[in-house]
Amino acid sequence: MLALSTLGVVYGDIGTSPLYAMRECFYGDHAVSLDYQNILGILSLIVWSLIIVVTVKYHVVIIKANNEGEGGILALMELVKPSKKNLKYFLIIGMGLFGASLLYGDGAITPAISVLSAIEGLKIATPVFEPYVIPITIVIISLLFLLQRKGTGKVGKLFGPMILIWFITIAILGFFALIKRPEILNALNPYYAFEFFKDNGFHGFVILGAVFLVVTGGEALYADLGHFGEKPIQMAWFTVALPCLLINYFGQGALLLTNPAAIVNPFFFLSPDWFLYPLVFLSAVATIIASQAIISGAFSLTFQAVQLGYFPRMKIIHTSEEERGQIYIPRVNLLLFAATILLVITFKNSGNLAGAYGIAITNTMVITTILTYIAMRKLWKWSLATAILLTSFFLIVDLSFWGSNMLKILQGGWVPLALGLLIYFIMTTWSKGRKNLLEKIRQQTMPLENFITEFL
Repeated sequence: MLALSTLGVVYGDIGTSPLYAMRECFYGDHAVSLDYQNILGILSLIVWSLIIVVTVKYHVVIIKANNEGEGGILALMELVKPSKKNLKYFLIIGMGLFGASLLYGDGAITPAISVLSAIEGLKIATPVFEPYVIPITIVIISLLFLLQRKGTGKVGKLFGPMILIWFITIAILGFFALIKRPEILNALNPYYAFEFFKDNGFHGFVILGAVFLVVTGGEALYADLGHFGEKPIQMAWFTVALPCLLINYFGQGALLLTNPAAIVNPFFFLSPDWFLYPLVFLSAVATIIASQAIISGAFSLTFQAVQLGYFPRMKIIHTSEEERGQIYIPRVNLLLFAATILLVITFKNSGNLAGAYGIAITNTMVITTILTYIAMRKLWKWSLATAILLTSFFLIVDLSFWGSNMLKILQGGWVPLALGLLIYFIMTTWSKGRKNLLEKIRQQTMPLENFITEFL
């Protein structure tokens, strides 16, 4: 049951990436040409990104770094920070707080891009719906944030079966396209990924920013560790989420080999005409669920930040009698809701939001990898050679995605960065002010030992 609930909370974000990820590689301002080699190259990059970044890095390595059951970059920061306040201490604290702040930046974009991309499927059915895409999106997002007060556990039980249906559906759609062009499975060979960079040069590097859209839920699943625990999160990934995602991406690739015109929206073109409206409805439900991972992750991060003295005290509601990590924070919910609605109104479509999406989370992923190296050495006592080799491998991948996403700053990427920097400023200012206040109190009050001696 926990694994089923995990599907509904943790994997909604990464589970709805097929709605827009493949399209952005071939249909954006920096799209590559739609030919056999590029389709296999992009697909190979998508497959190996899911395996290396989400499966190996997060599910096998980083998920082990939990602070009394809590996950996320703040928990990792607390685990690896030195006991003495030296330069290393302040560097680790600075990186941890900055990485956590950036998660809030992408936290507002995830509901906006996910729900917009689903509702845009109505335009494939008929252009009549085009003027209503934004109003429908705003209504759906409003309902999502209203649901949060029910608590992560109840939301997960409500969303879990729906996202299971979603994963099965996208796998079936992908499978029927895949069997028509089984040669698309050649993309499993990483050779095509290397050939893609060889053929496209710097342009291929730019496209990595779109490929990254398939792994954006990785950091959120780590932040949600405290809500469900390690085993349910891993079980849901290996048995349902990963296989279904791979089948659907292969199906989209096979469809593009047969019908290049489907690149306008390859996900919805996988569907037969009679199933298009039900698929749009299911996509809308799935994208509501997609937003849950980052929202509940934001609650977890805020809870940890308040406990560690980086945020002011605020109302925190525990929504489960069994799981201490299942919480609801009304103020964070309201601020994320306002930011998400503003982004929908400002950017207007998922293609524009894709330019802003990912740039903050890549910074967080790089920081998480660096902090994990310290955990490998300090907590797990891994050998220096093993820690350096594995960290270097992860950093090569992370920095490639980071560099490509940094090219999107002028396309809207500055928005989550600016929001992240604002949160970072608030966290560091509050922490410093709190320490100054405590020091003033200490100086102006009698020590407890003296008080006892004088009055007893």
